[in-house]
Amino acid sequence: MSGTWAATSRGSAAEPRPAPGSAPASRPVPGALLVVGDVVTDVVARHRTPLAPATDTAAEIRTLPGGAGANVACWAVRSGCAEVRLLARVGTDSAVWHDRELRRAGVRPLLVPDEEVPTATVIALVGADAERTFLTDSGAALRLSPGDWSPDLLDGVARVHLSGYLFFAERSRGTAGRVLRDAGAAGVPVSVDPASAGFLTEHGAEAFLSSTAGAECLLPNADEARLLSGHADPAAAAAALSRRFPLVAVTLGADGAVLAADGRVTAKVPAPPARPVDTTGAGDAFTGAFLAARLAGADPGRAAEAGCRAGARAVGSVGGRPG
Repeated sequence: MSGTWAATSRGSAAEPRPAPGSAPASRPVPGALLVVGDVVTDVVARHRTPLAPATDTAAEIRTLPGGAGANVACWAVRSGCAEVRLLARVGTDSAVWHDRELRRAGVRPLLVPDEEVPTATVIALVGADAERTFLTDSGAALRLSPGDWSPDLLDGVARVHLSGYLFFAERSRGTAGRVLRDAGAAGVPVSVDPASAGFLTEHGAEAFLSSTAGAECLLPNADEARLLSGHADPAAAAAALSRRFPLVAVTLGADGAVLAADGRVTAKVPAPPARPVDTTGAGDAFTGAFLAARLAGADPGRAAEAGCRAGARAVGSVGGRPG
């Protein structure tokens, strides 16, 4: 496969080649955040009136770079993380555009081009209440394969974050499992966000929990925490999940976040006031800022405060990346 990656003699991923016209990649900086996840082309349609079946509904439509993993990486940079890298698979149809947009955001892209399927695409229908409904074509995102991964990618990395979408397909789930094992062997903590209540329902809560065993931090939203724990109350869900993960941070939208460890709630963090325009990517913003703060030495409570501030900023603009 030609493109972003140069192949090693073992056939695994190695150092990325710079995109044409770009500056050479800088040497790894100790303390980097490595995000392994998804890059998506988002088509965001904001409609102020309810959808009218079988006819037209007026809407404002934009095509934007997105993807849970990519969004987290961009928000981590915006939140002060010195070096953020992103490993993901994209279609050759838009690989150059996504590479350029990530570099513009300060992320170091490690993109694997896929010549067989296009980049993942999400149509986000955003109503007048700023809530969104997704239509998702996973495309190349869930084709990230074990051969795209190498333990060498952990060089200089202090934390790894896995997008939960990887766990919903056999090939990418195998890759995520290798990342978890190699990071654990290297003493690098791993965080996971469950990504999608809808996909979790199809995949099964216990299967997801088993696949993510060994992660240091779980970052679900309230709906995902309920599905994974069986508890309706988000605080009770967080406490239950913290018996399986050392740290759990459940995001509650406008109500902030709740933290739990060792089977008990340790903090409830309020969110600052916000005027929502589009809630797409609010959880990704929380995660990116939370991880940047943790890398900077913040305790979980302070990190959650940073995450809530980023989430409040995120809902004030269209799309999942920093405006």
